[in-house]
Amino acid sequence: MKLYGFGPTRSLRAQWALRELGAEFEFIPVNLAAGEGRTPEFLRLNPAGKLPVLVDGDLVLTESAAIVFYLAEKYPGHGLLPSDLETRAQVYRWTLFAMTELEQPLWRMARHAFLYPEDKRLPADIELARGDFRDMAAVLERHMEGRTYIVGDTVTAADCVTAYLMDWANEEDLLGDFPRLRAYMDRMYARPAAPQRIAQAFAEIQAASA
Repeated sequence: MKLYGFGPTRSLRAQWALRELGAEFEFIPVNLAAGEGRTPEFLRLNPAGKLPVLVDGDLVLTESAAIVFYLAEKYPGHGLLPSDLETRAQVYRWTLFAMTELEQPLWRMARHAFLYPEDKRLPADIELARGDFRDMAAVLERHMEGRTYIVGDTVTAADCVTAYLMDWANEEDLLGDFPRLRAYMDRMYARPAAPQRIAQAFAEIQAASA
């Protein structure tokens, strides 16, 4: 398998799943800052020009959560996707919650902070997005009472997706009111299979470009 990724992007989620599974893969860096995501060669893999992309034989798969689910099903004995239907449904539930309710406000913040051209940035929208994140983070904070992982007693696909978001939120100083989420993030990144922290990935990019 080949995983196309870059620094602090959502490719870290796919790396996390691959590492938890002990799967062999080749990491192929795609420097988005240098425009490598817009080359004809890469756009043939993902017309959206985004990362990550997993290539497994003839399969070309985009979208980080879809990649995590695919890997979980490819290696069913490792438990990233539980065999019990009701427990598996909870993994789907909380993964989609993370993608729709937690990730989207973080993306809104990033767009209006630095991704959009300066004349299109709306500082007020950043504050609205911060409020949206806090509202939904409070839901997950309550859910994590007495829990080590998001679903069940072992790491699942939901954790591979959500722990990365907690690190992202932490970079934005959004976890101060959520001690359970902060503790969850620390536990997850203490795991031997954990990927780089976002700050470390950024630091390496800056060092390479200096």
